[in-house]
Amino acid sequence: MTMRMLIFMFLTLSLTLSANVLAQKLAPKSPSNKTLTFGIVPQQASNVLANAWVPLTQYLSAQTGLTIKFATAKNIPNFEQRLSENAYDIAYMNPFHYVYFAEFNEYHAIAKQANKQITGILVTRIDSNIKSILDLQDKTLAFPAPAAFAASILPRAELTLNKVDFVPRYVSSHDSVYLNVSKGFFIAGGGVMRTFNNMPDDIRAQLKILWTTQPYTPHAIAVSQSLSMEDKVAIQTALENLHTTDKGREILKYLGMEAFVIAHDTDWDDVRNLNISKGHVKVK
Repeated sequence: MTMRMLIFMFLTLSLTLSANVLAQKLAPKSPSNKTLTFGIVPQQASNVLANAWVPLTQYLSAQTGLTIKFATAKNIPNFEQRLSENAYDIAYMNPFHYVYFAEFNEYHAIAKQANKQITGILVTRIDSNIKSILDLQDKTLAFPAPAAFAASILPRAELTLNKVDFVPRYVSSHDSVYLNVSKGFFIAGGGVMRTFNNMPDDIRAQLKILWTTQPYTPHAIAVSQSLSMEDKVAIQTALENLHTTDKGREILKYLGMEAFVIAHDTDWDDVRNLNISKGHVKVK
């Protein structure tokens, strides 16, 4: 065999290998046998959450080659228990939950909502004679759960700071707060602007915002420490690029968001600086 033929064979083999590598890079990700659970904090009814978040889990599955399944919990305390057990591979959690579970090295933030800070609110009926939080003296008030950050911890702290005595009642979700207050079962209750704005118009029209908190870093999308670096980067990249496609923008619209950006643990130092008692989280 001549030298020219050897060179020709070598070049042909090299070109073939290069073409195969390029084709593999451009091809859609093949489905993986690995199944990951994406847990969403139950601020709203499970069917409402599923309608909003399942399209995102399907998109992430297609982009990463992983099988990512939507999950939630029956209430916020149950969600906290599952976080403590590392039951979710990925989780969308409130700022206080993130600070709490990151401290124990169980979850690490990879993304957060872009151009957004979380703002807690107290709402009352629009025809109520309640004019300020001082008018809530000795009232029974609705909150989602003890460790709901902006919807419960911050409003309760503000009431206590103003020496307003009240009786808290925990009704499991933000939606339940708004519904209970709109029906007159409670004189007022705590929520956040995002979930309030996502309520049906007929419910929202019956309510008015009595008080708002200072803004803080919003909810975290965090991953379990057990997740591999490869999977973590793949999910983070897909979230960061979500807003760059038509389908991604449609998904974000259902979530009430503009985009996700890469997050860092120090983003939640504003919440850490509040020195909130860890006793708000009750886990076994």
